[in-house]
Amino acid sequence: MNQTANGKWDTDYEWKAVALLGIGFGLVGLDRWIIAPLFPFIMQDLGLAEGDIGRLAGILGITWGIFAIFSGRLSDKIGHRKVLIPAIILFSLLSGLSGVVQTLVMLTVIRALMGAMEGSYCPTSFTAVASASKPSRRGFNQGLQQSGFALLGLALGPIIATVLLNYMTWRGVFWVVAIPGFIIGGLLYFVLREPKDTQAGELIGATHQGGSWFEVLQSRNIIVCMLALLCAMACVFVLSAMVPVYLINVLGLTPVQMGVVTSAIGFGGFFGQFGWPGLSDRFGRKPLAIIGFIGATITVYWFFNTGASTAALFVALFVCSFFCLGNIALITGPIATESAPVGLISSAIGLVVGAGEIFGGGVAPIIAGGVADAYGLPSVGWVALAGVALGIFVCLFLKETAPTKVAAQAA
Repeated sequence: MNQTANGKWDTDYEWKAVALLGIGFGLVGLDRWIIAPLFPFIMQDLGLAEGDIGRLAGILGITWGIFAIFSGRLSDKIGHRKVLIPAIILFSLLSGLSGVVQTLVMLTVIRALMGAMEGSYCPTSFTAVASASKPSRRGFNQGLQQSGFALLGLALGPIIATVLLNYMTWRGVFWVVAIPGFIIGGLLYFVLREPKDTQAGELIGATHQGGSWFEVLQSRNIIVCMLALLCAMACVFVLSAMVPVYLINVLGLTPVQMGVVTSAIGFGGFFGQFGWPGLSDRFGRKPLAIIGFIGATITVYWFFNTGASTAALFVALFVCSFFCLGNIALITGPIATESAPVGLISSAIGLVVGAGEIFGGGVAPIIAGGVADAYGLPSVGWVALAGVALGIFVCLFLKETAPTKVAAQAA
């Protein structure tokens, strides 16, 4: 176990690791979701249909989920550095290559490969943050790391896209947003440690050799987390994919108004992703998961029934995303980490993320794209609503894992 000279917690490495891995995950979000505000322009250039954005989002989500499952297991065996550093460099390169495509098939293939690299980064980075974090800050740190996804990908992404489009085509935008990933990959090479060289690696069991996936599936909480994450992602990723084109083509907003309203997903998610798991450190994981799904259910219904008021749309989307992305960070971060068998943390997070991404982040947007083609864009709201409403029921079966609550119950 790595200790500082005076025996205190190594906060220097803790915050460096959280910051770099958080920015890295933010770039995952930016590279993943920059396509949504660019899609109205890509659609005109390549002759695509409205529902194609749902299918593009879906294929990335499916490959993300598959690779999250297998790379999580791989990183438990070979270490974090060999997975994280190549993953961030390759998904940045693929993001840039999205700007050279000429057909829907080419774009689909590149987005699928991006999902593979981003899925490899996801569970391993969550475990790396847990290995660097003091137990009393675990939920906050894991949420803070994940909040970069919402801030860069969903909040600033639409604004960055609309600003850059004043100076270049959508093809150039993809290359610009790819550059920071190469820089973070280089910094991680010099900073990132393996769990055996961190203070919390042994505390969370990341330094031990684990067994098989079957051990992970014996945990009731892991099964519940897989279902709950599917529910949360079915809402937020359908909204992220479909809302930009809905705002322009159905409500008649301008591209600038669309960018502002769509950014509410990211800003709400940013505060939710570090605030919600942080609150769960004190008030418990289970009650906040249930409250989060209730809040998301109410506000997603409000969003699709609020008319064309930009302010009302922004507020509804902000609050919905706060609860929904807050729950995603809570489920994939502290709950999955604390529910995993010893030595199988990345494997457990990979299974949870994989199930959520394949069905919630992948299949749900594809379904939403089909619903949009068949019944019109406003109908996609029912896909998002069904996901979070089901999540309320699923989370009733969670077992509390917050260290403070578990210690209090034991006492």
